[in-house]
Amino acid sequence: MLHQRLSVDGLATDPPTGTEARVFLFLQGPHGPFFDRLARLLRAAGATVWRCGFNAGDEFFWSDKASLIRHTGSMQDWPQHLDRILVEKGVTDIVLYGDVRPIHDIARSAARDDGLRLHVFEEGYLRPYWISYERGGSNGHSALLRISLSQMRAALRDSGSEIRRPPARWGDMGHHKFYGAFYHFIVLIANGRYRRYRGHRAITIGQEFRLNLRRFLMAPAYRLKSMVQWRRFKLSGRPYSLVPMQLEHDSNFLGHSPFTRNSQFIDTVIGEFSRAAPRHHHLIFKAHPLEDGRAENRRAILQAARHLGVEGRVHYMRSGKLAEQMAHARSVITVNSTAAQQALWRGIPVKALGRAVYAKPGIVADQSLADFLAEPQPPDPQAYRVLRDFLLQTSQVPGGFYSRRSRAHTLRLVADLILAPDDPYEALAKGRVAHRHQIADRRD
Repeated sequence: MLHQRLSVDGLATDPPTGTEARVFLFLQGPHGPFFDRLARLLRAAGATVWRCGFNAGDEFFWSDKASLIRHTGSMQDWPQHLDRILVEKGVTDIVLYGDVRPIHDIARSAARDDGLRLHVFEEGYLRPYWISYERGGSNGHSALLRISLSQMRAALRDSGSEIRRPPARWGDMGHHKFYGAFYHFIVLIANGRYRRYRGHRAITIGQEFRLNLRRFLMAPAYRLKSMVQWRRFKLSGRPYSLVPMQLEHDSNFLGHSPFTRNSQFIDTVIGEFSRAAPRHHHLIFKAHPLEDGRAENRRAILQAARHLGVEGRVHYMRSGKLAEQMAHARSVITVNSTAAQQALWRGIPVKALGRAVYAKPGIVADQSLADFLAEPQPPDPQAYRVLRDFLLQTSQVPGGFYSRRSRAHTLRLVADLILAPDDPYEALAKGRVAHRHQIADRRD
C-alpha cells in the first residue's frame, strides 16, 4: 500500500484518541440497515464517518449520501483507491463485516501496515443470539487463537455466575433471508453506476438473487418436510452423529479450512464414517439455514453414501431446529462452524477439521476422525465454561444484525465498544468491562 500517515516531522504517528479526531471508513456490512444505524451513533458521539459503496445495494442502505464514496472501478483498482481514501479523509478506523472477502482482505492488510484500528463484525461465535465484535480480525484471524485458556481464566470477572443458554431459534433468520434477497435484487436492477462490480461469490448477481428469492419463498415447504423427516428419525431411536453444514462460500470455511468445496468435506466424513463407525450408527448432515442449493450438497451426500454402501445410514436434513437435533446426537463433526459451540455447551463431543476459535485443548477432540467416530472424546466442561464466559464478557454482543428488535439491542452496546480505547479482550484484562444486558427472551 502507498498510504502512510505522517506527522509534521515525517514520522508515522499513532491514530488520534479523542472521539472528535476519529474518522471511520465503513466498507461492506451485513445486508440491511445495521451499518447505517451504527454510523449515526458514531456521528452523534462526535466522530466523522465515511462509507465506501461497491454496488447499488451498499448505496441503498446508506442514508447519508454526502458521506458515500463510490468505488466504481474493478477489484484491481481497489488497493489504490483505498489508499487515496485513507490519505484524503485522514481515516483512523476501518469498519467491516467479515475480513476474508477480497475487498476486506486488502483493507485488513492496509490497517495492519498503517497502524489503523480495524473493527470486524461477524455472526456470533455463540449462536444463535449474539454477534461478534473484534479488532484486527475474526475467526482464523482472531486474537482468540493466541489467547490460552489459562490467560482467559486469569482475566475473567464473576466467572461463577450462571449464564443462560441461548434461545433454540435464531430470531433474525427470516429477516436475514429477506434482506439477502432484497439486497441482491437492488444490485440486479440498479447497478448502473457500478458496472465493473463483481461479487466475492463464484456466481453472478442474477444467480445470487434467484437463489436468495427461491430460498425465501421455499422456506415454509422445507420446514414442513424436514419436520416430518426429523420426527420419524427421532422416534426410531437410532444413534447418530450430527454434521452441521456450512455455506461453501462462507469466508470461515474458505479461509480457515483445508477444503475448497463442501463435497470434499462430505467425502472425507462419509469415507471415515463408512470405515470406522459402528454399523448401527447413523450420520445426519444438517443444512445451513441460509443454504440455497448452489453447492448441491444433497447430491454430493447421496452420491458419496451410495458409493460407499452406507446410503441407508446417511441422511440430509434441509431444515429443522438445530438445537433439538443436536441435543440427541452422539457427537458433532464440523469444519469450523460456530454451531459446534451449542454442542460443547451441552457436553457433546466435537471434532473440528478446520481452524476455529473454540479449538482449544480439552474442548474439541484431538483424535483422528476415524477414532472420533468409533469412540468420541467428550469436552472438558470446565475448560469450555472458561472459554464461554470469556467470550460472553468480551467479543459476544447480545442481539443481531437484521431484525429491528435485536438490532436495537446490539446498537445500544456496540457503539461504546467501538469508541473504547481497548479492544474487548484487552479491556477485560484491564478490568474495564461494563455490564451487558443479556437477552432473556427473543420477544423482548
